[in-house]
Amino acid sequence: MVLSFCCRAAAVAAACGLSMFLGSCGSRMNDSRPAGGPGAADPLSVSGIIAVAAPLENVVRSSGTVMASESVDLVAESAGRVETIAFSEGGHVRKGQLLVKINDDDLQAQLRKTDLQIQLASDQEARQKALLDKNAVSREQEDIALNLVNTLRADRDNLLSAIRKREVRSPFDGVAGLRYVSVGGYVTQSTRIASVQKLNPLKVDFTVPEKYAAQVATGDVVEFRGEDSNLRFTGKLYAIEPKIDPSMGTLQLRALCGNRAEKIFPGAFVHIDLRLRRIEDALVVPTQAVIPVFKGQTLLLRRNGVVVSVPVSTGIRTEAGVQITGGIVPGDTVITSGILQLRPGSPVTVVIR
Repeated sequence: MVLSFCCRAAAVAAACGLSMFLGSCGSRMNDSRPAGGPGAADPLSVSGIIAVAAPLENVVRSSGTVMASESVDLVAESAGRVETIAFSEGGHVRKGQLLVKINDDDLQAQLRKTDLQIQLASDQEARQKALLDKNAVSREQEDIALNLVNTLRADRDNLLSAIRKREVRSPFDGVAGLRYVSVGGYVTQSTRIASVQKLNPLKVDFTVPEKYAAQVATGDVVEFRGEDSNLRFTGKLYAIEPKIDPSMGTLQLRALCGNRAEKIFPGAFVHIDLRLRRIEDALVVPTQAVIPVFKGQTLLLRRNGVVVSVPVSTGIRTEAGVQITGGIVPGDTVITSGILQLRPGSPVTVVIR
């Protein structure tokens, strides 16, 4: 009986040992599986592109405001009663055209009186000169007569200047605005009469980020369109503000554009396309591939079958892409989808689009 009991105990011990051995092997086999559960070792399939250097039109997009190339609010230089209004509201006017006449009857009367005085003084001076030639008068008397003529002529010039100040003329070719005075009304030097706008050409004011300061130059082509219009206009950059706005970090630019048909007016808000020099070897990736981070942007690349996060610097932004100026080279595989599910070091399969 003792022998039977010992045999039975040995058999149980052997069975327990085998069970523990198999459990240990199973545990080691389970530990050899990648963390994350069944299927975690399978590479995730995502979309991507191969970075290729290609020409890129360097277009900077901005917004701006249209201004008349010349604009002035008309006021009178002298106070008085309006006698004549010689322009139509909204009508075209020519440079030097009389627009408003202020009563100058008093000045005209003084002018006629001065003309008569000049005539009399001139005759007197001529007689004095003839007598001087015969030594019948002194040189002093002839000088006094000549000085009187010159003084009266200066008075006449002064009167003509005062008369011109009673006239309001257009300083340039343009379009007159709404008038704010009527015939018979009294105006002063501060009374707004109307405005004149030169609509052809037009000026367009806009700004660009300071990083483009070294790239813009006078003569660059500017295209713009109105907020609610499909009409497009083309002009050229002709003036650059020689300083950066420190509060906004922008550079002020001004372009000149033809407007012969007068389809757009000063004050309009417009969308700007400023065409700079073409970049022949730009690397452009889809916008969704660029990941913003705390201190810049990164891209996810596939290298040696796994995901790699690379910090990059960016340049021009287009409607669908972003220029990468540093961080990648031609031939890199850039991941463009599934970005939120990927981590650096994860195996990945990229389907090139």
